[in-house]
Amino acid sequence: MRAAILQQTGQDVLDVREDVEAVGFGPGKVRVRVRAASLCHSDLSAMAGVLPQPAPFVPGHEGAGEVVEVGPGVTGLAPGARVVLCWMPPCGRCPACRAGRTHLCTASIRRLGTPGFRIGGNTDAYGFYSTGAFAEELVVAADSVIPVPDDLPHELAALIGCGVTTGLGAVLNTAKVRPGESVAVIGAGGVGVAAVQGARISGAARITVVDPVAFRRERALGFGATDAIAPEQLKHAARELPAGGYDHVFEAVGRAATVRAGYDAARRGGAVVVIGAGAQDDKVAFSMGELFFNEKRLLPSLYGGGDVRRTVDLAVDLWRAGRLDLAGMITHRLPLARVNEAIAQMRAGEALRTVLLTD
Repeated sequence: MRAAILQQTGQDVLDVREDVEAVGFGPGKVRVRVRAASLCHSDLSAMAGVLPQPAPFVPGHEGAGEVVEVGPGVTGLAPGARVVLCWMPPCGRCPACRAGRTHLCTASIRRLGTPGFRIGGNTDAYGFYSTGAFAEELVVAADSVIPVPDDLPHELAALIGCGVTTGLGAVLNTAKVRPGESVAVIGAGGVGVAAVQGARISGAARITVVDPVAFRRERALGFGATDAIAPEQLKHAARELPAGGYDHVFEAVGRAATVRAGYDAARRGGAVVVIGAGAQDDKVAFSMGELFFNEKRLLPSLYGGGDVRRTVDLAVDLWRAGRLDLAGMITHRLPLARVNEAIAQMRAGEALRTVLLTD
């Protein structure tokens, strides 16, 4: 089958090959035919080594398709079921899961060292975070797929697998934005636009998008942003607000500098919600005095900050109600064979989400 492989961490392009096999099928596993996969910036971070992932590996974690085969012991799934991939599924048994914080479960990280693919019949390869959606087919644990309705197109379902769930959940689950509040979103990629939509759905009165790319700023206005500005304008925009800053600032970039800018743009007593996945060695500094005096809350939000299955179901319900625009987030559609073109688009800031189609 066809799959895109990163041979070595740090390479800029993927090797699209026809001699790749999905391996590991057996008890507790499902075989999935991938129909659509969208490119997320986290895939680029893994390619660069910012996010830990053994190589060679198949990137892609925002994917959707249908179950082809279920292994012994799998219940609740059957061939033909439409599913989205879940790249960090909860185990249901650890202290985090038992406390209702299932998005903090790290049990699935142990799977990162288990190959999910074989190249050329003799070389093992991994799937990014035990998925690997840039392939025509994959084998994953049964808990790594979430059923979705058959009327949800595959290309829209793929977005829900990570970016939409992450951005929407950060607003609804982590920040709990209330009607009339002010919101700033730093970063107008797919995750940032999902946060903009979450803020609109929550009834935020002002939603400011901050991004250096004019194209993305303009697109964000169509999803509910009330104004869109360049990064150098954020400080002035915050000071002009009655409270001297925003009630909530969502950082969807994953850099210390933008977290710091978000903190400065929040009002006293406001919140800075960190959504972006950054590097381990990228340090952000705050003085003890400002933390004490300003009482601004720092709220990291991982994978939507709540039960991922419930957030996925909520996203589907909002889409059906016409309140969540998924189709508008797709700026490009390309066949899997042109994945490197999609990577170039994301690096250049030309795409919100590019969907790779395997048919």
